[in-house]
Amino acid sequence: MSIEVQRVRMVPSLPPRERAAHKGTFGTVLVVGGAPGMIGAPALTALSALRGGAGLVMMALPASIQPFAAVLCPCATSIRLPVDDRGELSPEAPEALADACARADVLAVGPGMGRSEVGEAMVRRALAMEQPIVLDADGLNNLAALADWPALVNGPLVLTPHPGEMSRLTGASTGGIQSDRPRAAVEAVRRWSEGRATEAPLVCVLKGAGTVVTDGRRLYVNTTGNPGMATGGAGDVLTGLIAALIGQGLDPFDAAVLGVYLHGDAGDAFASRACDVALIATDLIDELPAAFRRRREA
Repeated sequence: MSIEVQRVRMVPSLPPRERAAHKGTFGTVLVVGGAPGMIGAPALTALSALRGGAGLVMMALPASIQPFAAVLCPCATSIRLPVDDRGELSPEAPEALADACARADVLAVGPGMGRSEVGEAMVRRALAMEQPIVLDADGLNNLAALADWPALVNGPLVLTPHPGEMSRLTGASTGGIQSDRPRAAVEAVRRWSEGRATEAPLVCVLKGAGTVVTDGRRLYVNTTGNPGMATGGAGDVLTGLIAALIGQGLDPFDAAVLGVYLHGDAGDAFASRACDVALIATDLIDELPAAFRRRREA
């Protein structure tokens, strides 16, 4: 790869927790997503953020699904966003989201959101906030529909696309992206950064075998993970984990590096103990405590 970047091989760790710490010490994560038929995605993200160490987790959900998602994640609180007569987000939802965002330190936007004009407005409203954002799933697809979206970004931003989502964001073919994943990620971040009014960090996490993390200057290629992680909901787990790590004080690049490493390590532990074929997203959440311990002892 001829693009000059600093290759990062060291995986960061969280600092030890002080004995006098409290919930507010470790950040409040707001998960924004969900839609009728997509109840599990935001709940997975919220559960992962809690397992990832966030002090508090809230979910901002369409009112039509809020009671059901709340049952799936009883340790999180939830906020009801306005819906239309079909149970989908109404045009009033983005303004309601702004009120919820004011109570959070980090936003995790997109899991289960769906693609729509209101979804685009929700992403636009989130980008206007100054809090760090981890943007995934349909958050990315709605972002791709916004012209000149980098100019809308007000704070730190972590994008977590798979190759198909990266194709929609960049206009490059999936095959071209996969042929040189580090180059595709670095070039995209540098191009997006040129159009921003803020110098806040912008990080791309290009998911897949050998997940790539870059802020345009630094580059990390992950070594953990296995094919069993190609399962629905695994990306939602990663989104919550990275958001939780940012909420605990890691800068977005370090949070993304540690997040993908722990996420893959959790998958490897399950595959080693059981098998990769049977792995599901909730297994990754269950394996996170041991993954944190291994990282701490490394």
